Amino acid sequence: MSDSRSFMAVKEKVEHQWYIVDATDKPLGRIASQVAKILMGKNKPTYTPHVDCGDFVIIINAEKAKLTGNKRLKSTVHYYTGYLGGFRSATYGEMMDKKPVQLMERVVKGMLPRTRLKLHRKLKVYAGPEHPHAAQRPVAIEV
Repeated sequence: MSDSRSFMAVKEKVEHQWYIVDATDKPLGRIASQVAKILMGKNKPTYTPHVDCGDFVIIINAEKAKLTGNKRLKSTVHYYTGYLGGFRSATYGEMMDKKPVQLMERVVKGMLPRTRLKLHRKLKVYAGPEHPHAAQRPVAIEV
């Protein structure tokens, strides 16, 4: 009798790699969708939905990412400041000018599943080309 059981990853045996993505002149949504797949681990043959088998991703030059079409003026972000009457709205263009890191994190987090794995913690976003993760020796990938 052959052993035809499906493979299932085990949390203790999963090895996490570090990748670095340069967002210069690339569409925001295209970067976000590719990064979300890497964070979930769907680029690996050992993907298991209930185990965190994704990798760490560093995004640099987030301020240089492009917004295609009319998204700069039409798409909006709604947030609450925590104060009475503190419900605010901002367009994607305003967010890219003021807080490009928060916009990139928000877009990627929206493409991740809402599970207990907390995959968004493995995403590191920086507005410029500098990052403090050189010790992890990240591998540059093209998206």
